[in-house]
Amino acid sequence: MSKISGSEAVIKCLLEEGVDIIYGYPGGAIMPVYDELYKYQDKIYHVLTRHEQGATHSAQGFARISGRVGVAIATSGPGATNLVTGIADAQIDSTPMVCITGQVSSHLLGSDAFQETDIIGISTPVTKWNYQITKASEIPKILAKAFFIAKSGRPGPVLIDITKDAQFEEFNFSYKKINRIRSYKPTPVIEMDKIQEAADLINNAKKPLIVWGQGVILGNAENEFKELIEKSGIPAAWTILGASAIPTAHPLNVGMLGMHGNYAPNVLTNECDVLIAIGMRFDDRVTGDVNRYAKQARIIHFEIDPAEINKNIKVDIAVLGDAKKTLSKIQPLITKKSHKNWLDKFKKLYEIEYDKVIDGELNPSKKGLTMGEVIKEINRQTNGDAAIVSDVGQHQMVACRYAKFNKSKSNITSGGLGTMGFALPAAIGAKMASPDREVVAVIGDGGYQMTIQELGTVFQTKAAVKIVVLNNDFLGMVRQWQQMFFDKRYASTEMVNPDFVKIAEGYFLKAKRVSERKYLADAVEEMIKSDEPYFLEVVVEKEGNVFPMIPTGSSVSEIRLS
Repeated sequence: MSKISGSEAVIKCLLEEGVDIIYGYPGGAIMPVYDELYKYQDKIYHVLTRHEQGATHSAQGFARISGRVGVAIATSGPGATNLVTGIADAQIDSTPMVCITGQVSSHLLGSDAFQETDIIGISTPVTKWNYQITKASEIPKILAKAFFIAKSGRPGPVLIDITKDAQFEEFNFSYKKINRIRSYKPTPVIEMDKIQEAADLINNAKKPLIVWGQGVILGNAENEFKELIEKSGIPAAWTILGASAIPTAHPLNVGMLGMHGNYAPNVLTNECDVLIAIGMRFDDRVTGDVNRYAKQARIIHFEIDPAEINKNIKVDIAVLGDAKKTLSKIQPLITKKSHKNWLDKFKKLYEIEYDKVIDGELNPSKKGLTMGEVIKEINRQTNGDAAIVSDVGQHQMVACRYAKFNKSKSNITSGGLGTMGFALPAAIGAKMASPDREVVAVIGDGGYQMTIQELGTVFQTKAAVKIVVLNNDFLGMVRQWQQMFFDKRYASTEMVNPDFVKIAEGYFLKAKRVSERKYLADAVEEMIKSDEPYFLEVVVEKEGNVFPMIPTGSSVSEIRLS
């Protein structure tokens, strides 16, 4: 057996794991791996992002739309620390990602050498697992573990740090995939008595409500989930990361939960008699005041991660396990029912919300363009088949509320961490993972400027993403809070923006600006029909607010419509 270097071993491990696209930025401590990448460029496509944070978000977008592990790579010191935001985002949103960082040679560790930083110590709180390799012989086993841990159970990010001398060192290479680790139990054993208890409670419920999250999508349980709600006749509402698991138009889909979610599912959370949570973690944006959340209800929690049980909300029955397996086991035990009167309540409250909020947002009579009508036009032009990648802020809530989805893995956004700057690089990763799908990035003028340099990546890769910037010349969500809770003291929220069209054109992208309603439909049509990347700036009203809204510390039933 001929010996190979540690850096070549890294590439061979990636190929063994089926990796064909990686996102990264070269530098001194990772240079040996890049030298090997050069030799393998016919097998692995390296995408040169313009910032390491862009590499992580691109890897996230890739993972979220494909269900595969995203891979990002960077050098030591600032290269490694620039990955941290994307890693933290992937951790809280359960995105499978492997990050590989270079490190100074092992004899320099702890000496404050040039571009040395303790990325293992820094990343420990935000990774599912991390490890520093100082010997080349460790590389196959550690990378096999990394990929297994990243994608198994509740997925998450893993970081592997490799010293420069380990990259140069030669050893006899062999690779074996891992499917178990002695001390690691990624999926809990399903307890059939809990399944039966849950089924009995569901069958006897008069006003049951299902709330579901991304666990349905991550578990590839969309069909099982759909069968469950259709057999039980139970209305179902979604968290933002759960959106698209069933089509938006499904008759039992009653809308979005949370701070800017729909009126009915929020209010009726505090009226249901049985609350069935599936693959969601009772985030504070969903629950509002936990002391006043669903106190009247018996609560069932289907969850893969035992740490989430009773963490925020005390539950009556915990059904641990992978969603696909637990839902397929409970389905035969569920009585076929219709909860018409209960469902009618949701419809009545929707009508109230439609009259007070939705109609004015989607069909405005005022002069200024609204964010909602832009999303409505994108829906119309894409027939609900597009993947919508949104950033963070008002536009995110509007996009999540009003985007129409026909297929799963279509709503890609930063959920738990709320990372501005997420959308543009994530859209690049999503488009590269799924080139046949229309991928539309919806971004605010604030978040866009945090990773605007990734237009260079769009230009270089020719990834045909469609970029829509909803420009209100404000950090809109912060301004809304300042208006409502800080007596309109708009401290540091008004943006003085550049000419976004000229910047896009500087990157050789087709670009257009729209500020009047009469030009909107044609501009969106031109964008969607383009086979190339396209930038569209839509100037929207400056001081539009997103409603409904649950103010911080309020109960979900105190949701405001204005």
